[in-house]
Parts: sequence; structure tokens; C-alpha cells
Amino acid sequence: MDVIDKELASRYNEIKAEIKAIYSANEHITGWDIPEVDENEASLKILELMQKALDEVKEEVLGSKK
Repeated sequence: MDVIDKELASRYNEIKAEIKAIYSANEHITGWDIPEVDENEASLKILELMQKALDEVKEEVLGSKK
């Protein structure tokens, strides 16, 4: 494991907590905007949107490194 791997491994829980906070905020907003929301359906859709956004960021970052 190199220095970068060690540093990032030490920050894994912090990164995960930040991702959960983003998810939670969006879950609450969806519940406020749509009172009769199906929570399971909304959760899956929020996670899909987050994954799409993460994939786009990854493409942007990797694209800028070329």
C-alpha cells in the first residue's frame, strides 16, 4: 500500500459519512416535497441519481487528466 492508499484509507469513514449526509438530505427533501412518497422507491431513485452524478464527476476528472 502506497502513501496515497494509506491516506485515503484513513479517510474512508469520513468520505462515507459525507455521502450518507448527502443521501439523507435528499431523502428528507423528497419527503417534504412529496408527503405520500413511497420511501423505498424514492431511496432507490436518489441512489441512482447519486451514482449517475458520481459517474459524471469521474468522467470529468479523468477526462481532464488526459
